[in-house]
Amino acid sequence: MSNQSKQPKRPRFPLLAERYLFHIIRFNRWLRRGIIALAVVMGLTLGGLYYLKQQDLPASSISQASQLVDRNGELISYFHTGVNRRAVSLSEMSPYVIQATLAIEDQRFYSHFGFDIKGLARAVIVNVSSLSAKQGASTLTQQLARNLYLTHEKTFERKIKEAIYTAQLEMKYSKDEILEMYLNQIYYGHGAYGIEAAARYFFNKPASELNLAESTMLAGIPKGPTYYSPLNDMHNAKRRQSLILQAMVENGYINEEQKAEAYLQVLSFTATEDENLVHETDASYFKDYVIQTAIHELGIDEQLLYEGGVTIYTTLDNEMQRIAEQQIINGLPASSEQQAALVAIDPRNGHIKAMVGGRSYENNQYNRAIATTRQPGSTFKPFLYITALRQHELTVRSAFKSEPTVFTYDDGRKTYEPQNYGDKYVNDYITLRKAIASSDNIYAVSTMMQVGPEAVIETTRKLGIRSPLEAVPSLALGTSPISPLELASAYGVFANQGVYNKPISILKVVNKSGKTIYEANYEPTVAISEEEAFLMTSLLEDVFEPGGTAHRVQSILHRPVAGKSGTTPVDAWMIGYTPELSTAVWVGYDKDRYLTVAESHRAAPIFANFMENALHSIPPKMFPIPENIVSVYIDEETGLLASEACPSDTLEYFLAGTEPTQYCESADEELTSDEEAAPQPSIEMNEHKSYRNWWEQVKKWWMR
Repeated sequence: MSNQSKQPKRPRFPLLAERYLFHIIRFNRWLRRGIIALAVVMGLTLGGLYYLKQQDLPASSISQASQLVDRNGELISYFHTGVNRRAVSLSEMSPYVIQATLAIEDQRFYSHFGFDIKGLARAVIVNVSSLSAKQGASTLTQQLARNLYLTHEKTFERKIKEAIYTAQLEMKYSKDEILEMYLNQIYYGHGAYGIEAAARYFFNKPASELNLAESTMLAGIPKGPTYYSPLNDMHNAKRRQSLILQAMVENGYINEEQKAEAYLQVLSFTATEDENLVHETDASYFKDYVIQTAIHELGIDEQLLYEGGVTIYTTLDNEMQRIAEQQIINGLPASSEQQAALVAIDPRNGHIKAMVGGRSYENNQYNRAIATTRQPGSTFKPFLYITALRQHELTVRSAFKSEPTVFTYDDGRKTYEPQNYGDKYVNDYITLRKAIASSDNIYAVSTMMQVGPEAVIETTRKLGIRSPLEAVPSLALGTSPISPLELASAYGVFANQGVYNKPISILKVVNKSGKTIYEANYEPTVAISEEEAFLMTSLLEDVFEPGGTAHRVQSILHRPVAGKSGTTPVDAWMIGYTPELSTAVWVGYDKDRYLTVAESHRAAPIFANFMENALHSIPPKMFPIPENIVSVYIDEETGLLASEACPSDTLEYFLAGTEPTQYCESADEELTSDEEAAPQPSIEMNEHKSYRNWWEQVKKWWMR
């Protein structure tokens, strides 16, 4: 073939240039597509994140223990339905707890966005190389999302939801808020949820007081609450603690010396595996009463109370409560099966300051302080007598004969024959003051027959007693059951100058967000006049004087006190008050066992010792005398006004208009109907009656 027949060769450079240009164009096309795709993905991602941020997280199923606090904000008790969780702020947790948790659970918590990519990669490498699942990569936020909103089943759908909720948590809350929620809900075993509940269960202290050794011990439990609990297996717990201490060293939280010291520290645990998480000791009867009141009277949802983390601010005075519980213990022999109840109320506002429903809540949860099963006996008599005083049927000097008497009622179809205690009668006429002091039953029934039981029941309703009362003559002797709470409240009307305040145990209820969902309303009502209340107080003060049924405790009391004792064959009562406190004490047996004489005398000392100790920081205060009370000197024998002919130092009080108007004359002088001839009190007596009225009260109290 000749050379002329060969085709000329094309230059190589243009071909290469075309090829490179083609690749560049194709690369640019893919680059543009990639950029567009990336922009779309980023847009969708940002849009998705924005959408998730706007959406509400699902309702959390995590419950939180609620708490009761006293009038001063001091904690009384937590309560819950089997799950003990007590939320506290991050500032109320020991820094060692926070550091130990971050070191072992999520070292990069403050630098990632809910997902630890480095941790995930490391976990994958370790698990693949060991062909096992030795390491996990869940962050604290992921664990929180799982515990709050999801079950622990291992499904793809659950993983997707977990990622979504994790992102939402990171967008809606700060890192500190997420960490605080985590530490308040994580499970530490033995029914304790959250670091506060765990600290109190294991070490009987708040989370803020945990030291390094205690913090690292607790931080290791959530990994396996049964396996790593020091109460179940100390060896596993110490191994886990050592791992956490080393992680804290590596993260710069502590040094080697602190690590060694913490590991070697011998910890003292206050719980055992089979102990109950909450120990009911103080004010347990009161706590039960408050919860029932909140549910049944205030209409607060029961689930909210037990699981909603609410705080109930109560009227309880913790110091008075401790004194009440101690006096019940002191007042009953340890070997006795006798029970007792005590309830104390501030008559000025109705606040329940102390409540003891029995000698041992652990052994018997029946609250006798609110039970309407026991007859009040003679403690009912003041309601009878105040009725008579209000109707002007009696004055403090009115007399009935104290002797065995058969009363007829129901139009003569029925009879009633009461007896005095020990069948003791004066067999002569006695005044109302004497009848109250000696608790004369004949006088009481005579008064009942005069005023009528219906009128007495009407009076008790004004005083706040709601228990059913039977309109029969024996009502005068307290045969219809009334609760100690009702009696303390009713006597409080006498202490509060005739004004009734309904008993209150709850001041307010606040939910876990700090919103007040209930606040007490005060509705004081005038039940009787202040003059009537003072007259009854004046009469009831004599119960503690010589000749009174409670004179045995006179030496214990160092302040003006009024009250009334009462006994039935199976019940012993002492109810009394000062201007600041009204208290009812009951003593008896649950099964209506008859009381011995010694057993029937135990209520009054419990009352007296409680009142003196509960009010030790409050100066003694006289009962105020209303302006419309008339005070006059009375001749004891005749009941007439004292005069120069019949001098007397017996000062008596009357409602204005009911006082005697006739003056006593000497025995050797003829009585005259001439009003002008009647002896008049001296000018000195008239001028100084008001002064002596006050001074007589002071002397009476001082001589105690």
